[in-house]
Amino acid sequence: MAVYTLPELPYDYAALEPVINPQIVELHHDKHHAAYVKGANDTLEQLAEARDKEQWGSINGLEKNLAFHLSGHILHSIYWHNMTGDGGGEPLAADGVGELADAIAESFGSFAGFKAQLTKASATTQGSGWGVLAYEPLSGRLIVEQVYDHQGNVGQGSTPILVFDAWEHAFYLQYKNQKVDFIDAMWAVVNWQDVARRYAAAKERGDSLLLAP
Repeated sequence: MAVYTLPELPYDYAALEPVINPQIVELHHDKHHAAYVKGANDTLEQLAEARDKEQWGSINGLEKNLAFHLSGHILHSIYWHNMTGDGGGEPLAADGVGELADAIAESFGSFAGFKAQLTKASATTQGSGWGVLAYEPLSGRLIVEQVYDHQGNVGQGSTPILVFDAWEHAFYLQYKNQKVDFIDAMWAVVNWQDVARRYAAAKERGDSLLLAP
């Protein structure tokens, strides 16, 4: 039985128009995300076979594959819920997300500063990757990370709460090679309610990740 399964989208394919067209959402979820789920499950089976046979010649490649596919599955699972057709704007206390708004201001100086940093980090990730807003438990602050492919260049223990997919498959059919235009448009569909819930959950359990009591 598969360990990982493809989650259903929380909306229909057309829900994010005009920022992301239905064809992209369908292909991105049903093909690309599904491939990461299958890849993670296949790699777990291959690792089990290697243990059973005590054949470790492919261990480096298998561990790399597991990190790649599993991280791709996790980031995409967050990505779909980070967006909504009636999202965007700025997180505000009046909308019930004041704690997140305060954390952004404390960590980045202002929402404008945070928005500029995450936009630049997403748009300038070399090759394929992601821009990520994450909760970092040692400092209790929010940080922006660049994720190469799916799993590189991150702070150990940090929890992603808002992710911008900057792989070409996320935008090319609609935005061609204008990745910056896609990242700019993404701000119009951010689901701040979802981001706020993720922030609260990460903060609540963050102390258990500290290196020392």
